[in-house]
Amino acid sequence: MKSTFRALRHKKFSSLLFGQTLSRIGDFLFQIAIAWWVLEKTGSASAMGTVLIVNVLPMLLFVLIGGVVVDRMPRGLLLFGSDAARCLIMVVGAWLSYTNQLQLWQIYVMSLLFGFADAFFLPAYNALIQQIISEEDLPSANSINSLSMQFGRVAGPAIGGLIVGFGGTTAALGFNALSFLIGALTVIPLLNTPAPARAEQIESFLKHFIDDIRDGFATIFSTPILWVAIIVFAFTNITLGGPYNIAMPFLVQQELGGDEKMLGFIYAIFPIGYAIASLIMGSFQRLRYRGILFYVCGAIAGIGLGVFGLGLPLYILVFAALLNGAALEIDSLIWTNIMQEKVPPEKMGRVSSVDTLGSYVLLPIGFAVTGWLIDTVGVKAVFIAAGGMTAIISLLPLLHPVIRKLD
Repeated sequence: MKSTFRALRHKKFSSLLFGQTLSRIGDFLFQIAIAWWVLEKTGSASAMGTVLIVNVLPMLLFVLIGGVVVDRMPRGLLLFGSDAARCLIMVVGAWLSYTNQLQLWQIYVMSLLFGFADAFFLPAYNALIQQIISEEDLPSANSINSLSMQFGRVAGPAIGGLIVGFGGTTAALGFNALSFLIGALTVIPLLNTPAPARAEQIESFLKHFIDDIRDGFATIFSTPILWVAIIVFAFTNITLGGPYNIAMPFLVQQELGGDEKMLGFIYAIFPIGYAIASLIMGSFQRLRYRGILFYVCGAIAGIGLGVFGLGLPLYILVFAALLNGAALEIDSLIWTNIMQEKVPPEKMGRVSSVDTLGSYVLLPIGFAVTGWLIDTVGVKAVFIAAGGMTAIISLLPLLHPVIRKLD
């Protein structure tokens, strides 16, 4: 267990982790607040899907630029700017809610701006961890970072359900603003973290921009393990993300007869599975049979989500959520390890951006289709179909010998 937490000896990492843990709690709290607000105001799964579409579109449009910027500018500065901007967005949203002026189009705008900030935050955060942590402590840092994410996923929905239930949307948005403020303040010690080696050449940014993007794609396509996984992600992010983000609120309201507190409870169960798997995985220096384990866990995650469409008792759904979360966490840690193993640190920003683009490029279409299907065929059918498709798609790469031989 001590080996799991050894990365905490790095003070800069500890500071970053503390702030981003609070920020993540606010993020997942925000998701509960917005999902229930849209459900109550519109009752439309298509409207819910549109909120998610406008959030992911700017990330897809700007993520390549963000990755190149991350490889050329101080990453701590980018994190600080992203957190500060999102804090301001939440302050405005909380004020609109408090004055009863919050409307659906304003939710769209807030989601759009969040997506833009995420395009820079996500590659900067991933690259900064690799920069400030020694190589031997990276497995520990990955595990701790994942635990932080899962703690946010547990605490955020649980707290969010209570805050929305008793304090309303205003309180939820205000809490999220505070979490981003604290996140920005804890990044301050990292502002003096030097830019990557090539980052000093800011004047050559435009000249090398296309070359850097091309290099990111070349790095991925030269390694079958990377490009096969990204293609799988492109489809399974639809079949997993659509039902989880859009269908779940409707399942809780229409099939389980629950409210925002039950929604928060169910969302909080998934990351408990993540956390259990992360604690166990953090004690391993290296896994065997990573290729087979990676894709089998993807299939298990699909089965766990598909169970939600079978009309089973709540206690069985809790077990299915734990199973889904544990399988996805194993996948996430294996993928992070593979990326750090195959990608040089000075290229991590651009490669992470290409990974994000490829993995999520189809997500807007998936959100739109998921919303339409819920309104057309019902929420239970969506869960069953999505779970089955996820399992099939996840197992197909095992036909490739390079994947099966990945140790």
